[in-house]
Amino acid sequence: MREIESGWDMSNLRTPEVEDLLEVLSSMTDKDALYALFEDLFTIREIKETSQRLSVARLLDDGKPYTAIAEATGASATTIARVSKALNYGSGGYRHALDVLSGSAED
Repeated sequence: MREIESGWDMSNLRTPEVEDLLEVLSSMTDKDALYALFEDLFTIREIKETSQRLSVARLLDDGKPYTAIAEATGASATTIARVSKALNYGSGGYRHALDVLSGSAED
């Protein structure tokens, strides 16, 4: 059973509101419109931290050591470890994102 830090079962997170968000995000193809939505939904810090995690995942996937990743991204060892755990044992979200970035994703 996957859990978030507060101890919630991740299946409890998939609410109708989350489904609406997924529907909106999956339908948006215009990057500028998507960026505008991100500006409205998230704080600057949340956007930066989320983007940083994706960079960390990419570097981990490339086999870079934690110290090099920390230096390149500014991510803490804790963040790098969490991303590594999700990349290796998570639900496949990072893997799909990395496949999208590499151009090898299948819908």
